[in-house]
Amino acid sequence: MVDTTPLLRAVDLFADRLRAAPQSRLQRGAAAEALRLAQDLARWAQEVETPGDEVRVMPDAGMFAVADQITVAAHDLAVVLRSVGEVEEAVRVVEDARKRAGV
Repeated sequence: MVDTTPLLRAVDLFADRLRAAPQSRLQRGAAAEALRLAQDLARWAQEVETPGDEVRVMPDAGMFAVADQITVAAHDLAVVLRSVGEVEEAVRVVEDARKRAGV
């Protein structure tokens, strides 16, 4: 089993910043960026876990739920990652999304 602590730390930081962000920042794009990340992470986990199956899309549960959505998606992904390289890639994806979100 690979150590996914770096991924979980990166997503916890992003989620904490989303939870602390003012509503205006969430509305200006931070929430949309976080939802895209949650959907991407969920899709990645599904493709690893059940390749070939139809991908289920994580729904938009609203701007105040995106922090929880990225956390859930990252934990699902962490369970199926198999290498340090995959973990490093996932961390880069999360950090890039956090930067684009501006939080």
